Amino acid sequence: MIKVIIVDDEPLARKRLRALVDEIGIATVVAEADNGKDALLLYELYQPDVVLLDIHLPEIDGMQIAKQLISTIIIFTTAYSQHALEAFEHQAIDYLVKPIRKERLEQALKRAYNFLPNLPTARTHISYFKRGEKSLIAVNKIYYFLAQENYTMLRWQNGEILINETLKDLEQEFANQFLRIHRRFLISIYQIEALVKEKNGHFHIRLKDVSETLEVSRRQLPTVNKFFKNTTINS
Repeated sequence: MIKVIIVDDEPLARKRLRALVDEIGIATVVAEADNGKDALLLYELYQPDVVLLDIHLPEIDGMQIAKQLISTIIIFTTAYSQHALEAFEHQAIDYLVKPIRKERLEQALKRAYNFLPNLPTARTHISYFKRGEKSLIAVNKIYYFLAQENYTMLRWQNGEILINETLKDLEQEFANQFLRIHRRFLISIYQIEALVKEKNGHFHIRLKDVSETLEVSRRQLPTVNKFFKNTTINS
């Protein structure tokens, strides 16, 4: 059973979400919060699997809360559709616009359930050595991994780093955060902006914060198409 915390400053919204969660039957609500400060305290106390999170909250808003819950599944539940892109940048797995339908919440919770087995083993940071000193890069700051002979190049917001890890191992560990688009490329799903078909018939992925596009191999194209088909920002 998935442990859920509901965070919403509207009592009726919390009541409705709790009722829907109970109806769906694969999750249980362990706590509710009506402001951001209490949400973080309850998170530490209950260690939920999923947080159903409103955006406009007293004390601390939902986006700030999401930044602090890196290893937790976030499902945004809000009346405002314009924050969807920012929400996915904070690794939300879904963005539900009020009034929330039972079918959409059930879909989101089922996705969360499928993600859960991988959460305990996936690192939140990757270490590397530079000038003899060990440093850390947050996984949610990485744009993509590129296989290069005996090493893997990691591209992130501050540049490029070589790490001694295989693309296959990285793909297995971060299956819920990165998508294989080529035998050499593993890209952050939170960076994906568009799938582009070139004049020559080849497909490329355009990322939000990267100037160049990345090639999608013919072998991986069905997987990429399936990702785009199954990934929706809102209903």
